[in-house]
Amino acid sequence: MSVMPVVERLPLRMGALASAVLDGSLPPHMTVPSPRSVAEWRAWIESCREPMMGTGWAMSLRDAMRPSGAAAARIARVAGGQGVVVTTGQQPGLFGGPMYTILKALSALALADRIEAVTGVPAAPIFWAATDDADFAEGAVTWLPSSGALVAARLTAAPPDGTMMSHAFLAALGPAKAALLRASAGAAWPEFIRAALAAYHDGTTVGNAYVELMREMLMPLGITVLNAAHPSVRHQSAPLLRRALAEAASVDHALRQRTTELQASGHVPQVELLDDRPLVFVVRNGVKERASVSGAAALLPRLSDDLLSPNVLLRPVVERALLPTVAYMAGPGELAYFAQVSAVAEALSVAVPLPLPRTSVRITPPDVQETLSRLAATPDAMRDTTGIVRALSANATPDVAMNAMAALRAQIRRSSDAIRASDAVITPAALDGAVAQFTHRADRLERRLLAASKHTIGDQLRRVEQAQSMLWPHGAPQERVVNPLPWLARFGTPLLTQLQQACDRDAAVLVHGDD
Repeated sequence: MSVMPVVERLPLRMGALASAVLDGSLPPHMTVPSPRSVAEWRAWIESCREPMMGTGWAMSLRDAMRPSGAAAARIARVAGGQGVVVTTGQQPGLFGGPMYTILKALSALALADRIEAVTGVPAAPIFWAATDDADFAEGAVTWLPSSGALVAARLTAAPPDGTMMSHAFLAALGPAKAALLRASAGAAWPEFIRAALAAYHDGTTVGNAYVELMREMLMPLGITVLNAAHPSVRHQSAPLLRRALAEAASVDHALRQRTTELQASGHVPQVELLDDRPLVFVVRNGVKERASVSGAAALLPRLSDDLLSPNVLLRPVVERALLPTVAYMAGPGELAYFAQVSAVAEALSVAVPLPLPRTSVRITPPDVQETLSRLAATPDAMRDTTGIVRALSANATPDVAMNAMAALRAQIRRSSDAIRASDAVITPAALDGAVAQFTHRADRLERRLLAASKHTIGDQLRRVEQAQSMLWPHGAPQERVVNPLPWLARFGTPLLTQLQQACDRDAAVLVHGDD
């Protein structure tokens, strides 16, 4: 058995609209064409950094980023208009959330590394921690790989609906922390767990804990973590947010026109538009409220800059306006809504962001590798284990019994055929009904034989169940459910290196294209 997990690069599982955003099959005005060669990247980089020269963006957002170490060095090289940034982001999830969170960050790092290496232009990755998000339920539960099974850790102190995660205070963390400690017992790299336990404590907020943990994990790699709810971000984004409110009617019209275009081309827009609701939230005591499109302009004079927050379609536009961003590393859902984001940017006459796909991987830990080897099965075969369980049960059932079942089924078929060919006075429907009953009883008998056999293969079945929970938790792709912290604590730097290498291979394809 291997002592290290296997890290397997996978195609990003995308819907039709996300694929269309990337492959250029949408009308040209809906998307930004991705650079396909180093020469095209040079031209795109220049167009992104030139407008930001002399703006002092890094100094303006310094307190929101608070970079240190390797992250600070990269930001310093990029600041002053000399370079560009590759961004990504995620709303807060307990203990960092699912695996795709770190994959997004490492994807941004890999692309920034690749850009700097081949063009000579300084490039830094920035992780936009969306602490202004208000979806507590989505980030309140995380699934930890623990002793061959997934264990849930939960936040239970839910704030009022609409509360930004920067204002949602943590409490009663004992059970969640205990679950994390159990999942990582005996870990060789406990610093990952120590960072999580230190970040998550009573009295801090969901957003602040998330930012602290992400910084501890990502800044040593050179990735800056920006706290989106920080006052400096609100201040710098306020002019654009005010414009979005003042021009709410025209932005809404552009979005509805884009919705019609997407539907006409056979696509379902990712973000459903609400009637008479602009893309800007008004924040009161940390709770986000939606204004109305019709009353947005009249509301503006009564609002200070720190009371405004963008929604999901406006956030990428704000980010692109504040930073010299060459690309945003996006997941499948995000890629899809960029078909609508471009309409927002055009309506506000600002730069349209470029989305690129993050890396997707699957981690197969050593114990699961052993199970797959014993079963001669692939990870994909574990998504539906019905056939595997049936085969194991059948193999454990005595051949005499299984042969007898096969003979019984054959006899039912022969007898029914003989009756059907005879001169017996019986309707076809009656005969078919009787055959169905006999077949049903034979099926029940076989199931009972197999169920009895399962008692003799209990350990094998437990291994199958454990493998399925690790590879296809709740039937979903692993990266969307499993929290990687226990694995990082167990396998440490070598696992992180494998993940970085997977991201770098994808970044090479994005930058070099057909060169």
